[in-house]
Parts: sequence; C-alpha cells; structure tokens
Amino acid sequence: MKRSPQICLVFFTLLAFYSCSVTKYVPTGSYLLDEVKIVSKDKGVKTAPLKNYVRQNPNTKWFSLVRVPLYTYNLSGRDTSKWINRLLRRLGDEPAIYEEELTVRSQKEIQKALNNLGYMGADVKIEKKINKKKLKLTYVINPGNPYIVKSLKYDIRDKSIIPILKEDSVNTKLREGMMFDINVLDAERQRIVNYLQNCGYYKFNKGFITYTADTIRNAYEVNLTMHLLLYKAFPTDSLKNHYQYMINQVNFITDYDVLQSSALSSLEVNDSIHYKGFPVYYKDKLYLRPKVLTDNTYIQPNRLYNERSIQNTYSSFGRLSALKYTNILFSETQVADSSKLNCYILLTKSKHQSVAFELEGTNSAGDLGAAASVSFQHRNLFKGSETFMVKLRGAYEAISGLQGNYGSHDYTEYGAETSINFPSFLFPFLSDKFTRGIRATTEYGLQYSYQLRPEFSRTIASTSWSYKWTQHRQKTQHRIDLLDISYIYLPWIDATFKETYLDTSNSLFKYSYDNHLIVRTGYSYYYNSLGGVLQNNTAMANSYSIRMNFESAGNVLYGISNLIKQQKTNDGNYSILGIAYAQYLKGDFDFSKNIEIDKINSFAFHAAFGLAYPYGNSTVLPLEKRYFSGGANSVRGWSVRTLGPGRFKGDDNNTNYMNQSGDIKLDLSMEYRSKLFWKLQGAAFIDAGNIWTIRKYENQPGGDFQLNRFYKEIAFAYGLGLRLDFNYFIIRFDGGMKAVDPAYPSGKDHYPILNPSFSRDFTFHFAVGYPF
Repeated sequence: MKRSPQICLVFFTLLAFYSCSVTKYVPTGSYLLDEVKIVSKDKGVKTAPLKNYVRQNPNTKWFSLVRVPLYTYNLSGRDTSKWINRLLRRLGDEPAIYEEELTVRSQKEIQKALNNLGYMGADVKIEKKINKKKLKLTYVINPGNPYIVKSLKYDIRDKSIIPILKEDSVNTKLREGMMFDINVLDAERQRIVNYLQNCGYYKFNKGFITYTADTIRNAYEVNLTMHLLLYKAFPTDSLKNHYQYMINQVNFITDYDVLQSSALSSLEVNDSIHYKGFPVYYKDKLYLRPKVLTDNTYIQPNRLYNERSIQNTYSSFGRLSALKYTNILFSETQVADSSKLNCYILLTKSKHQSVAFELEGTNSAGDLGAAASVSFQHRNLFKGSETFMVKLRGAYEAISGLQGNYGSHDYTEYGAETSINFPSFLFPFLSDKFTRGIRATTEYGLQYSYQLRPEFSRTIASTSWSYKWTQHRQKTQHRIDLLDISYIYLPWIDATFKETYLDTSNSLFKYSYDNHLIVRTGYSYYYNSLGGVLQNNTAMANSYSIRMNFESAGNVLYGISNLIKQQKTNDGNYSILGIAYAQYLKGDFDFSKNIEIDKINSFAFHAAFGLAYPYGNSTVLPLEKRYFSGGANSVRGWSVRTLGPGRFKGDDNNTNYMNQSGDIKLDLSMEYRSKLFWKLQGAAFIDAGNIWTIRKYENQPGGDFQLNRFYKEIAFAYGLGLRLDFNYFIIRFDGGMKAVDPAYPSGKDHYPILNPSFSRDFTFHFAVGYPF
C-alpha cells in the first residue's frame, strides 16, 4: 500500500506524456481528428448505417481504448534514414489530419443517404470542437418528416408481361403507405428482373424499369408510378415487346482452356458424341462419363431460359473435383420463325492425381515426438469425379516419467486410412428426381490404427458410410452418418499397468481398456449466416453460426439381442463374437456470434451444450464419446482435460485424465478481438464452463450433475491472446488465468481471481484457428 502513490504518479506521468506526444507530427495550423460522431435529432433514424458514408475517421484504437498505432508512429524520429524510425512508422499509424474537403463530402453523402431513405428535407450540420491541436467532429442530423407513398400505379407497356408479373405480385416490395425509400424501389427493380429472367426473358435488365414520383406540396406524400419500358437494343431501333427465349441445344465442351479466347469459333475439339440429345465435344479423350455431365446440368432443351437453372448448374459442376473451372455461354440462333438460344457449357479439367507428404512434431507433457504421413488422391477414379484417397501415417514419441516396472519407454503408432467420395446420393430404390434435388455426396471410409505403448497395445479399426449436402446458397450443411462402426481391441496389457489400474474398482478406467464395439448412426446440422463466403479471416464480420449433432449407438443391436433372447456375458452385457457393444444417445448444440464494432474491433460470443446418456448395454460412455473440459477451445484457465467433472479435483499429479471426463458439458465464452498491426491480432476473453457425469461414480466424487448445485460448479477464467492471421489459417497463442475454481467449494481457493498466483493459475495454449 505504501507504493500506491508512486504507482499513481508514474501512471499519470505516462498519461501526460502520451497526451503531449499524440500531436507530435501534427503540422502547425492543422488539427488531429480526435473523434467523429453522428447524432440524430430523431431517435427513429439509426445512425450506425450512416457511418459508412463518413470519408475520414480518427486513428484506430486497440480494443476501442488506446491509439497504440498512433503512439508507435510518434515514437519515431524525424530522420527517416534510420531503420528504427522507418520500422516504427511502418508498424504505426500516421496521424489522421482533419481535412475540411472530406468533411463536406461526408456531409453531402450522409444527406444523400437520408434523401434515399425518404427524408427528402433532411438537413446535416457540422459541429467542431477544438482543443489545442485536437478536433472533435459531429454530424448533427435533422431528418425532418419522411415522405410516404400515397398512391402506387403501374405503367407496363408490354401487355404480355402483365399476367406473368401478377403471378408473383405477392412478393412485391412496393405498397401504398410505405416510406419513399429509394433502396426499396431499386430492390423491387432487381426482384422483377430476376423473376422475368427465370421466365425466359434472357435480355431483360434493370434499365427497362423506371419510376416517376410526383410529390404533393406541403403534404410529405408521393404519387408513385413504375414504368416497364418496351425493348430497344439500340437508340435507333424501334420499340417492341420483350422476347421470351427457349433453349435450343445444350452443348458440352470438356477441354476448354481458360487462357484461350472464349469465342466459340476458337474452341479446339477433335471428336464428339451425342448422349440423350446432348452433344459432347472433346479434344483427345473424354475423361467424364456423359451421364455425369447431363446429371449435373439444370439447363434443358426446349424449355424457357431460366437464370436460376444456370446458377444451379454452376453450383452443381463446382462440386465436381475432376473440374477446375466452369463457364456457360449462350448464342442466339434462328430456328424456323423464332429465335432460340444455344447453350455451351465449357469445362476445364483439373489435375486428377496428387501426392502429399506431411511432417509434424509433438510435445505431450514434455515428451517429444514426431509423426509423418504420405497420402495419394485421385479426383476422377471411375470417370465420374469420384475422389479416392489413401493415407499412411507413422508416429513416434519418447515417453519419460513412467512409474513402475515397464519394459519399454517409447510410443509408436502405425495407421492407414482410405476413403472414396461420390458426388451423388447413392442409395438403392431412389428416383433420379430425388437424387438430383438433394445434390448430396456419398462417402465410404476405412481406417486402421495400431498403437504400442509401454502399458498396452491397442488396435482401432473403423468403417463409415455417410452423406453430405448443402442448401440455401451454402449457408446450411447437413450430414447423415448412416453407419459408423468402430472396433477397439487391446491384444496386450502390461501386468503392472493391469494390477495398478484395471484390477481396481475404477469402472471408468477399466471400461476404457476393455475390447468394445461401437455401431452408431448420426445427423449433423450446420448453419452460417455468411454462407460459403466465410473464411478464417472474416471472423470480424457480423455473422452467427449454429451447430447441432445427434447420434445413437447400439439400439438396433440391443433390439435384435432381446428379440433372439441372446445370453448376456458375466458382466451383464450383450455381445457380438464375445465383444460388448456400446449403447447410448448423444446430442450437442453450439452457437457462435460475431458482432462488428468497427473496422478493427469486434465482439464474439460462444455457447455450447452437450449431453450423452449411456443405457441398456452400457453404464459408461466409450472414452471416444465422453466430454472433457479445459484446453485451447474450452475454459482456457485449465489445461486440456484437467477441469471437472463438477467439483472433482482430479487425481494426484493429474495422472489419470480419464477420471476427468463426463456425460454433460457446458461451455460459455466471450472475446473482444482487435486487429493490432501487420498480421497480428489481439484478444481479451472470459470463459466459463465445466463437465458433469449423469451417474455417481466412486472414483469421481462430486462429479455428478445436481440441479441444486451445478451452477456453483461452473469454472471461470480470463486472459489475453495473440493471433497471427495468414488469411488461410490462424496461429493462436492464448494465456488463461483461473478466476473461479469449482474444485474448492468456498474460501480463497474458490476465488483465485482475488488472490492470483501465476505459477498456480496460468495456462498457456497454442492452437490453430479461432476457438469458435
């Protein structure tokens, strides 16, 4: 406490220094733009969207608090020949000098935006507050009364279009009594264009739709008329009705080179075939079956031109790994007395075969190791764009610190996996209409792994059969695991390990080292509001995502066992070939949301809940299906698998992480994210959560879920993080501190935030990608 005055003095001295140095490079007679605000006298007008029209903004602040980039720039000297000065300026942010011209432009842009919203009499004033060499700028908005559409009329001169538009009139964005919003009027133009282009009007565009607005004096009302003009390709042409185009012929050109001209006369083809009325042209050898081409196009001869079918065709061909690019062209042709469109689908072949090699280093609690893998991929195995993959993997780790009489101190692993992916929904008795409509991919997979440790050897074999598909512009993804079979077999267990751990009453630990079989089915749902455009580096944007997963295991086998009255084993379980199978239900829900504050700052929230229930043939979940807490993607004040369940403290020295597993999981996180400089980003976070068991287990005292105390057992952590954003992936460093420790029911140990100890409470995490 005696040092508090000195600390305060140092703090205020630094604050004064920064206050003085912030205008170091502001020229005489100029001002540093310190703040920009938009204020509206009408609370009904939101100012947040209007910030996009401001042409000049102040220097950015880290975490919306401190202008560190500006201070960094000001630390540089005036001699730019010195490397340190150039580096500081490159890392920093040059002072935002107030410019009157940009302010006037912003004023006009804001006023124009208000006019477009229907506030035709809006007024925008500029207010400035100057303090020494700093300037605070405020745009004061007085929107006035909005103009309202009193009457709405249509002037459609092409009478053949009138009945077509009436069929879709329920979706119109215009109505009497609406605000005279230019943005809505333009959106209605685009809606009509989209609809007519889906009805055969190939040459229709927004230029054929105009508006006339007559205002009523002193009434803030508008008489609105929408005009749909007749067709005229050139100013000298005569007016005529718009023409509905039919598709004449759909042609496939499979060896298109994107570097050559897209003119049809320049395309190189050597041979062709006809399949179900579709000409297929190729250069040397046809690398895709014709049926694959026709199954993936929605453009059909003798049907009206439809823009939606073109986009669906692009999307469908984009799923085929055998293709690199797809381009669709149309040319007008005269058939008898009518004009029709010939369609040309130009396909560019991808590289079908590739080999990849991966090398990685590992560090498990100080034990160093290495792993290597080699994989081969064929993207067109049966000339149907099937993706075949085979991968071989090996790993080694030097194990130290084992207590007991173990023969070996090394860990080795050998594994292989293979999969084949078909770009269609393969299932018997399904119609072509259904499979074309769902656009799913079918995947079959096989995996095998052999692990040898000083304590045991383990073999894991699995096979899977699943379907995946996307909907709604790639925003929604579905996955069905129709069948997933995993077999875990332990051919050898060290006698010391067996005596120490398995011949005890620890049912959780013992079950994890029994041979067992998992036969499961599942369904997963994922939705992201940004859809397919979401990348790792766009987490700053406003978006949210929802993940849900449900799976079931052992129910069919249990029903069959009951039906045939199978005898149970000595452990009271049904088995197949002497191997007990797992039976459980499991469900997960995950929600994440990103809120953009400004260009460099955002707030992220995450909530996840999971519940798994073993029953029937199982009293304990398989190890692979249990929940763990702590780690880089959970409560970051704890290392991975060291938190919970409930108020369980864990074993001595945390030697048995399997005791720290559960059937219920809760994760809550909040992050404030800020772009710093270069590729570097910062984060401040608060995490909360824990796991619990459904049943009481002797070796997990206090780990069971109880409604009257679970909220007291939620752990809390806080911390800071650094992230390197390389666009395609994120490298993340997080440091978490314990805030509330449920392992201690009360007292100062329960609240380490009040008495923090770095050696006791701090945990460092290294990971790839955002935590959520």
